[in-house]
Amino acid sequence: MGHRPRAARPPRGEADRHQGDDGLSEGLTYPGGAEALIAHWQQRRAPLDQAPGESLPLAADLAALARQPVTAEPASRSASGQSRKLQELRAELAGQSELALLNALCIAHLRKRGFPPEAPRLFRRIWAEQSEALLKSLDTRWLVSSIITFADHGETEAQRRLGASMNVLFSLMKLYEAERLHSGHAPQQPFRLNRRAAAPLPLGMTGFSLAGGGLDVNLLAPIWDEALRTPVAGPLACHLLERLNADQGTVFRRLAMMREALKARKAAGTAAAGLQSAGKAQQP
Repeated sequence: MGHRPRAARPPRGEADRHQGDDGLSEGLTYPGGAEALIAHWQQRRAPLDQAPGESLPLAADLAALARQPVTAEPASRSASGQSRKLQELRAELAGQSELALLNALCIAHLRKRGFPPEAPRLFRRIWAEQSEALLKSLDTRWLVSSIITFADHGETEAQRRLGASMNVLFSLMKLYEAERLHSGHAPQQPFRLNRRAAAPLPLGMTGFSLAGGGLDVNLLAPIWDEALRTPVAGPLACHLLERLNADQGTVFRRLAMMREALKARKAAGTAAAGLQSAGKAQQP
């Protein structure tokens, strides 16, 4: 079999241009900037249409719905977006309550550019009257979805501000923690203190001091403080922050573990220096 000649590699500049075909050719993470990014976002926000008779039950007995389990139903003959979404949610929330299903349907509508006029009021009524039932039953995903819905549809400025803060906090955490999994490190495994890369932070930001830095406290404390003082949305936010505080696989827990390791290292160094000084003092 004859030797096949190796294909010539394009010049470095040419290779870089072809690499940009996957979206990075402009040197931007999101080519096209704000206009392209917002257009892509809006594509995902097309409203869920409703067939006649599919309005949301604003006057529903929420306490009764909290006691009624979600059951699978035959596929609806309606081809509306709401009907299709309900079928998806029934499958996902099997074993939950009809109240959880109604909450999820409200959220699905309220994430869109347009929604039924009764959706914001029904969503707020659900959390004003039945938050205790939902806090006991919903998983973290739907609790987070609920709190960030307050960002646009809270009744008060405090509720909207709290929802926006929680949205940024949990969205950035999800991005960072998902990326970190590609490092091969388990979420509960802190990074080693002696493996820090000698590289600057992006955008020229100043570094974070592991020993004395309070950025994590400065981030979480104001959000928690506002949650403690905000009706309706506040208990939901506090519940999520308490879950965050107890979780062993977050960046906040890893930073705490790294701080403890750093303190232990410094304490060991101080003790060793003290022993060395005491030994010299005892020498004749």
